[in-house]
Amino acid sequence: MTLAAKKLDPVTRSRLHEEIVSQMIGRIVAGRFRPGERLSAEREIAANLHVNRATLREALKKLEVMGLVEIRHGDGIYVKNYLESGNLELFKEIVYLDEVFDPGILADTLAIRKILVPEMASRAAESRTDGQLEELKAIAFAEGDDDMLERDLRVHHLVARASGNMRYIFILNFFNQLFRDYGYLYFSDAKNRGRSARFHRELYEAFRAKQPAKARKIMADVLVYTEGKIFAFYKNNYGARPAKRR
Repeated sequence: MTLAAKKLDPVTRSRLHEEIVSQMIGRIVAGRFRPGERLSAEREIAANLHVNRATLREALKKLEVMGLVEIRHGDGIYVKNYLESGNLELFKEIVYLDEVFDPGILADTLAIRKILVPEMASRAAESRTDGQLEELKAIAFAEGDDDMLERDLRVHHLVARASGNMRYIFILNFFNQLFRDYGYLYFSDAKNRGRSARFHRELYEAFRAKQPAKARKIMADVLVYTEGKIFAFYKNNYGARPAKRR
């Protein structure tokens, strides 16, 4: 058995191709497989993992879509430089690797959000429809705050739709899944829930008046506030440990 094949451990879980994908991601990100390295033949990898070749091929196809490997038919399987070829699908897999959320990844995610979402809100305030305004009003002036996380996600999704840019919708869908899993880092605090309720009402007023600059500032301010509160909660409850998904 070649050294490359020995770098992988046998898999035993029911959804085998997913475990293979997770294992390969971990090995590649950790540098155990180097960019440009040619992996062993399919039959050898499959034998080492204790899976059939159909299961392995399913995993390899997913790894190829994420930009981790290149399958050259008639030549072999090559590791790619994920920093050059990786995409949001890979980022999501890294986020959920080992069922924990690393604070460094959280910081990167929030930084991207702060760049994109205020501009999204600006465009949405200008191009929103009357129907979307009414939808936002219903969310912003709903009573209680028990479901504030879901309400906040609905507001952000509405903003993405109102912007008229389909790409914003896809990006927000990606972010929203992360924040649905880890929203407790922020929404467990009643003061934060109250801040979000005020944010929704302020955003509604900017949308009603079609004031893009005001909408941009409202969104930027709440994201800065949110980031500060999340990391304060994180530090107080986890210290240097990664947070587990709830």
